[in-house]
Amino acid sequence: VLDRLKRDPGTRHIPVHAVSAQRERERALRQGALSYLNKPVGPEALQEELKRMQAFLAGGKRSLLVVDDDAMQRDAIVALIGDTDLRIVAVDSGQAALRALRESRFDCMVLDLTLPDISGFDLLDTIGKDASLRDLPVVIYTAQELNRKEVSKLKRYAKTIVIKDARSPERLLDETALFLHRCAASLPEPQRRMLEDIHILDSGLAGRKVLIVDDDLRNIFALSSLLERQEMRVCFAENGRDGIEALEKDPAIEIVLMDIMMPEMDGYDTMRAIRRIPKFKSLPIITLTAKAMKGDRDKCIAAGASDYITKPVDVAQLLSLMRVWLH
Repeated sequence: VLDRLKRDPGTRHIPVHAVSAQRERERALRQGALSYLNKPVGPEALQEELKRMQAFLAGGKRSLLVVDDDAMQRDAIVALIGDTDLRIVAVDSGQAALRALRESRFDCMVLDLTLPDISGFDLLDTIGKDASLRDLPVVIYTAQELNRKEVSKLKRYAKTIVIKDARSPERLLDETALFLHRCAASLPEPQRRMLEDIHILDSGLAGRKVLIVDDDLRNIFALSSLLERQEMRVCFAENGRDGIEALEKDPAIEIVLMDIMMPEMDGYDTMRAIRRIPKFKSLPIITLTAKAMKGDRDKCIAAGASDYITKPVDVAQLLSLMRVWLH
């Protein structure tokens, strides 16, 4: 129910307090819940949460903390997200962020991991040890390459990761709007259009299963978030061999998004290996590549790709291609 509420542009701004016997606190908060309690819950605890929600609704302007050492990037984020319903504090270091958090209450934080004094990871560790800040929604906005260990660490504290590229502003606006509980209908027209475009649901993709094969976990995060918004079922592999193994094990996979530039077994070799397996002769495979050189498309098709798209991914183009190949 929470997932459906937060997917619907008409209801996603409504603050939701989750109460459950299942221990899924992180999942609920990541989906946009304002707070969470485990059952059994006494009347006193419920009263406290109701008071908290009333205070949140009566609090007027939402507060956003932006932490990025690049002045141009900070200004761009403020220009992208800002409006009269928000109070935005933008700082350039981890220590400045900690001072701001001690001095004022914030409803969400946008954090770049590369800071001049302490790393974004250390800042998150400090925040995570403070009980008053543990529910602060943190959106990681980074161009930094992440390994599996770093992603696992970020998952403990951050609600989502947005990769800095040409298509990321829309997603950053969308993620912060979710955690700030902003009503899209009340936003300025440019922001409203961006949110409407990103939430167009392609019913032809709902329920279909996609495999993402990419060695960059940031790309997997970004694509998974995009496709899950379309109610697709997403699985992933970090290299070609694992991708082939995933296909062999899961007959429900209907389409593959294949990165080309991977170590050991690149996308070309992976596609050739997949096409040598008779049952995968007609499996739709769309290649994703940062290269846009003449002849790349022909090379991908020759290796077994069904279609080809360049990074940064054009969302509308990708969804259109997937819809075509799934029908």
